[in-house]
Amino acid sequence: MFVHGEYGDFIPWLDTDGHVINASDGGVIYAEGRYHWYGQALRPLPAGAQGRGGQSTTVGVVMYESADLYHWRYEGVILACSEETDGPLRAPMRFERPKIVYNEKTGQYVLWCHYVGYPGDHGFAPGTGEAGAAVCDRVNGSYTWLGTTRPVDGRGMVRDCTVYQDRDGSAYFIYDRQELADREDRCLYIVRLSDDYRTMTHEYRRIAAARRREAAAVVYHDGYYYMVTSGLTSWDFNRANYFRAKELLGEWEDMGDPCVGDEAGTTFHSQTTYIFRIHGTEDRYIHMAERHNTENFLNCSYIWLPVEFGAGHTLRLRYQKQWKWEI
Repeated sequence: MFVHGEYGDFIPWLDTDGHVINASDGGVIYAEGRYHWYGQALRPLPAGAQGRGGQSTTVGVVMYESADLYHWRYEGVILACSEETDGPLRAPMRFERPKIVYNEKTGQYVLWCHYVGYPGDHGFAPGTGEAGAAVCDRVNGSYTWLGTTRPVDGRGMVRDCTVYQDRDGSAYFIYDRQELADREDRCLYIVRLSDDYRTMTHEYRRIAAARRREAAAVVYHDGYYYMVTSGLTSWDFNRANYFRAKELLGEWEDMGDPCVGDEAGTTFHSQTTYIFRIHGTEDRYIHMAERHNTENFLNCSYIWLPVEFGAGHTLRLRYQKQWKWEI
């Protein structure tokens, strides 16, 4: 059972060893007969410490596995920080919002993230707002770092990002782009990845309807792509907005707030992280969100809610203090 409590509650989710799950802003992939939940391992430092607090990592990206989505066993670090003081993975740093997709052509798992180098502080110089990639032959193996890039051109930094794998096997990197020339100009972009998912192509679209939005998560249903997003308020909660389109690189339409009954407009005191399909079903999806605990990032809460598709090609999220996904 998923237990969330009231809007403001921070309820720990423990792994099978009794430790708090620490997989921030990641995702879930079904592979080798199991669900694999991964994310950046945050650290319990107060704001003002080196790296500006616990939102950076000294560990890396970690992974857990489960057969039922409720009980999670720790699998270990899959993309580790480095002790090399002159390397790109020097800790503290950020592999923020990592997302993993499997490429059937190459047989590799490819991870993309929002990379921020040592000491993990956002900036505008190279190394402080990039797209970073890593690959592995096994979903829970040790990923090899490929490097970083700034999609489209070098005039825009990468902020919150996600990866979406389409039905035809193509994959897309979706990110909040912040312009160097005008730092108030922030808009979501979607960029097609190469056939092996390891690099960016020059095929992209600026999603004009999604200005000053971040933390995107995409799902397809009945002829439409839906994208749930967050506003730009750092760690503070804000009102979600979702968009829809008939083509990923087509026109996106603003559909408003998907959250039903959220009178305060806080996305149930959480922020969107990812949307994944329950294995063995056609159209049952879980919307992953995170309730960030800025007093101690180790004690963030994970808010998983069922995605509802309604009449007129709409999407809804309803808060539940606790629920099960079984029919």
